[in-house]
Amino acid sequence: MSAPPFAAAAPPPASPPGANPYRAVRVIKVVVNAGVGESGEPRTKAEKVLKMVTHQKPVATRSHSTNRDFGIRQGQEIGAKVTLRGDAAMDFLRRAFEARDKQFDVDSIDRNGNFSFGIADYTDFSGQKYDPAIGIHGMDIAVEMGRAGHRIRNRRLQTRPLPKALRSTKEETRHFLVSTLGVTLLE
Repeated sequence: MSAPPFAAAAPPPASPPGANPYRAVRVIKVVVNAGVGESGEPRTKAEKVLKMVTHQKPVATRSHSTNRDFGIRQGQEIGAKVTLRGDAAMDFLRRAFEARDKQFDVDSIDRNGNFSFGIADYTDFSGQKYDPAIGIHGMDIAVEMGRAGHRIRNRRLQTRPLPKALRSTKEETRHFLVSTLGVTLLE
């Protein structure tokens, strides 16, 4: 018997035996942000760093308001960011935690299971060498966690609030970090 002519959907993430695989917590998206606070050459260097680290093209982030003390106008490009999903997000998370020696502070996890952390310098990633033309640039990493069916809050038609059954908890995210990514949690 041959396989059906249509492509099969990707299997859901691994879950314990006997558990419903669609209840498994997964990474929905990873946002890598490098804010420099000014446009011009520093923002261009931040874009280069994000492109080297994530292997994706960054987009500019703009200021929401004018701040005369910092010399920022509304709508001015003051940083760059990259949004990663799927396998690219998991690969980047593995490399980012290796740059942090696989250690993570549990206070960085919010009540919905999302978490964020920072990396002080792009040279902490394996394979990255210091470039004097770029200098030292760090980045902030924000990770959104959820379950299958999370898109009901973002879909175009029949948008609904996310039910409690689809939200992830702090404990589930802790278990995911330890079991899937091999992270040591700092209490």
